Amino acid sequence: MGRVAIIGDVGGHPDQLRRALAWLGATGERLPPDLTVIQVGDLVDRGPDSTGVLDIVANLLDDGRWIQLAGNHEAQYLPGGDVFWREPLAADGVARLRQWWAEGRLRVAEAVRTAEGEELLVTHAGLTLASWQRLNEPMSATEAAEILEGRPDLIWEKGAHGRDGTAGPLWAESGAALHEPWMGYRGVVPFGQIHGHSTVVRFAERTWRCTGRVRHRATVAWHDRHVHVRVGGRVFTGVDPGHGRGGAAEWRPLILDDARVTAPADAPGPT
Repeated sequence: MGRVAIIGDVGGHPDQLRRALAWLGATGERLPPDLTVIQVGDLVDRGPDSTGVLDIVANLLDDGRWIQLAGNHEAQYLPGGDVFWREPLAADGVARLRQWWAEGRLRVAEAVRTAEGEELLVTHAGLTLASWQRLNEPMSATEAAEILEGRPDLIWEKGAHGRDGTAGPLWAESGAALHEPWMGYRGVVPFGQIHGHSTVVRFAERTWRCTGRVRHRATVAWHDRHVHVRVGGRVFTGVDPGHGRGGAAEWRPLILDDARVTAPADAPGPT
């Protein structure tokens, strides 16, 4: 057991990533010995230096306690992906992402067990109810993460631009696609979740992008830029800080004390 930190979307901002690492106690390219980091994807695009972000992560991946998930912005550059970003990543960056994917270092999901014994599934955008049902309804986050590692087909499922429940775990939008269907589910919500990709608030203005029961069941850590939504006795936590092109003025990784990852970190990635 130790600390597990979840870092939200970086979006091409190496300075923001360095700031988060310094706050976590990293020195140079080494993490503290009691710390495991899960980064939820979307390392690249939007910001000024995607290559700089990939350089930082390349060194941290060798540490053994950095778990890198794929976001939809990475997926567009993988074999079979359709590039949608108007300022595409340079060829060497694309090659690096494809190498990480082939080596199993770029993953789809991870699971964490907290000090209280609760399991949490960590993906880029969250596992929707429909996607969970397609996986034959695994009842633990560990099982769900292991199945997702063998189901790379789901990363291409965009739904209606991520806005409906058919969207896969790299594309589902917070609110209508992720939260609402789970809130309407009459069975047991099997585990909590942590995700990036999108949020139901506008952090800079401290305003909401949703109404109704999602808003009523949400609490926001405005300084940290975390959104916690109560879903059927579980909590779904969003950690996307919304850096955009300029970078967030204030934000923090999510820290889980006395926690550990439970999906095998050395499992082969999808091919």
